Amino acid sequence: MDATQRTATADPQNDLAARLRLIQELSGLGVRALARDAGLSSSSLSRYLSGQTVPPWPAVIALCRLVKRDPRPLRPLWERSSNPLPAPPKSSRQGRPRPRNDLPRDVTDFTGREAELTAVLAAVDSHQVVAVDGMAGVGKTCLAIHAAHRLAADCPDAQLYVDLHGFTEGREPLDPDSALRMLLGALDVPSEKVPREGVEQLAACWRSELAGRRVVVVIDNAADADQVRPLLPGAGPSVALITSRNRLIGLDEVPPVSLDVLSPRESAELLARASGDPSGLDGRLARDPESTAEVLRLCGHLPLALRLAAARLRHRPGWTVGILVERMAEGPSEFDTAFAMSVRQLDRSQARLFRLLGLLPGGSFDAYLAAALADVPLRSARAILEDLVDAHLVQESAAGRYRLHDLVHQHARRAGTEQDSPAERERALGRFLDYYVHAAAAADAAMPFLSPGRPASAGRPPAALPHFTDKNAAFAWLVAEYENLVAAFETADAVGADAHVCELPRFLRAYFARRCGTTHLNVLFERSLSAAERLGDPLQLADAHSDLGFARYNAGRMAEADAAYEAAKARLSQAGDFGSEAELALRRGYLKWDEGHVQEPLELFRLAGTLYERAGSPTGTASAAASEAWAMLQLGHREEAAQRAREVLAAPHTDPAWPPALTARITLGVAMAHEEPDEAAEHLRQALALAREDGHLHNEAWCLNCLGVAFRRMGRYEEALDAHRKAFALLDELFEEHWKIRFLNGYAETCRLAGLPDEALRLHRRALELAPHLGYRNEEALAHEGIAILLDGTDPTAAAEHRAAGQAVLRTEPSAGCPRG
Repeated sequence: MDATQRTATADPQNDLAARLRLIQELSGLGVRALARDAGLSSSSLSRYLSGQTVPPWPAVIALCRLVKRDPRPLRPLWERSSNPLPAPPKSSRQGRPRPRNDLPRDVTDFTGREAELTAVLAAVDSHQVVAVDGMAGVGKTCLAIHAAHRLAADCPDAQLYVDLHGFTEGREPLDPDSALRMLLGALDVPSEKVPREGVEQLAACWRSELAGRRVVVVIDNAADADQVRPLLPGAGPSVALITSRNRLIGLDEVPPVSLDVLSPRESAELLARASGDPSGLDGRLARDPESTAEVLRLCGHLPLALRLAAARLRHRPGWTVGILVERMAEGPSEFDTAFAMSVRQLDRSQARLFRLLGLLPGGSFDAYLAAALADVPLRSARAILEDLVDAHLVQESAAGRYRLHDLVHQHARRAGTEQDSPAERERALGRFLDYYVHAAAAADAAMPFLSPGRPASAGRPPAALPHFTDKNAAFAWLVAEYENLVAAFETADAVGADAHVCELPRFLRAYFARRCGTTHLNVLFERSLSAAERLGDPLQLADAHSDLGFARYNAGRMAEADAAYEAAKARLSQAGDFGSEAELALRRGYLKWDEGHVQEPLELFRLAGTLYERAGSPTGTASAAASEAWAMLQLGHREEAAQRAREVLAAPHTDPAWPPALTARITLGVAMAHEEPDEAAEHLRQALALAREDGHLHNEAWCLNCLGVAFRRMGRYEEALDAHRKAFALLDELFEEHWKIRFLNGYAETCRLAGLPDEALRLHRRALELAPHLGYRNEEALAHEGIAILLDGTDPTAAAEHRAAGQAVLRTEPSAGCPRG
């Protein structure tokens, strides 16, 4: 058997040992003398030369230097021999969520509209989409939501709602780009599958997602056809119901349903139902038909105005309908007539909170925000909100969630401008911003992340914050509040609250990690950096550069991430904050590994651990230790990696799927795979079970891939292949192409050793396509070497070309540079 044939069939560990024996022959030294000159123990060198153990990479370098040979051509073989693992997940999206239901509550007193409802449902049957138009307060949203609830059983995959704020006073209409990203996020579409830019591309992605699902979406409050056109579903079973004050003439393919005011009969029926008036001759309305007719006239037969008037009757059992007419002051419009009467019935605290709610940028809110906004106890805020719901001035869109109709919001905003001083409104707006920074910080603290951040410092913490029992509750809150969090960020940016602009995105990192919202995260951190530059605080500026680098890294923009990290490093020398320095070192370690460095990541992880200890952060120290163990494994220090991993697992923590513990358990399992296969498999299976129980698909795929690597080391090729295939099935489900580069070469190596050379070649070639684009030099070199090994026996010329190309990649590796502690 010639050399090329041996290379094609031998185990990489044996092949590496054979090449090291050639180095010994070139040196002309015995084992003891060679070990002494290379700074190794003779027993270790004997194991390296016999193939019993893979040497650490520094040992390979030392041996090559003794015979004046470049060690870099050996690195792909060493990488394959030591079975390096991909980095722990940068993101951990919650897997397979329940179908989303964002529809506001259906009103219990829905009245009339039989013909219009029939027309809406008929349009949906024929065109899958319908546009409901009509004047403000006429009941467009109420009809659309009622119809959507009727359609929900036929659309079980999701029931979505988005407010485009086409006519919300004090707020810019939601642009199609933002609306599409929100809707795709609601469907839990990975951001890697979402185009980074271009409304047309986003719209195509949205239509593609809807084509395979049965979804009903209410697109509320559209300004015009251009705003809503990209949001329309394409072919498939999904349906959309649009509302607008304007007739959307530009949507020729969308059948319109126009709403007029209620008929006299429908108006009387709604007034009776909403006021709780009994039917028959004994009711107040029946006893005074003339006054009842006057109420209907003053309300203009508008559903919203009728509900406002009815609320007064319901809560004033001693009133006659005549008294109601007297209390309804004349206003410039039918709605103002009923509205002014309703507002006059509020006591001082109710009226104050109502006016302050006009400062909100729109969207739903909860009692915690209301309490912070008005600076009142939570119990008081809840009681006032219930009173405002009873008065039909506030709508309870879901349990514990409230919102204002656009017209009500407009009047509350106007009343605040007229009755509250600018200083009071400014203080309330500040409390609104303070609340979201501190509430987001509380939610972020309840979610696992690689390293802990500092507590919120912008503004004053509110008296009451939501209590998050676990990470899932925190994530659910972030999902529900996402639109408000972004609105708070935009408001802070608009009013120059730079401290809030700096801090708020930091507390959304774990949320974006689960949702993989890399595009939006980059935008937020870009603007956060601008705010930090205006503040001029060295620590804020350093953190902003580090966070922007983190966002760039998650988006696969390696060079930009490196530049941002370098900028952060320079500024941290002025700030002197050990925690921020540690976080930066940890981040740079993973970036350097992906860029193709080998030794430097280990040094950075150790530096991070030292800095976290100085900062008094045991959680951060454990994160750094887990990363250090992982890096040791990559360098071939299996015993040291296993020991470090055991130390991490011994640290107390309440969450079994805590990221450092998961990393440590996987590292330990692979490190022990050759010597203690049963125990190793048990560690990896435990990690896999925890990842599945926790619902993190990235972690599950990572565990499966590492299980495949371990089984391959044990010679259990069929089990290894099965684990790799399951990992790739998950990545296909997540549309994680950039993650596949971390797994492809390892999967290919398993296929080669399992006797599947064609599949191995396909996988290596796919890695070669992805690696240069993503900047993964190690994986590019490994792919060239893997292809060369497979072609050695059939096409030696092509094999030599691939081997040379792999060595060229390593020769152009970026220079290593380690920060000084």
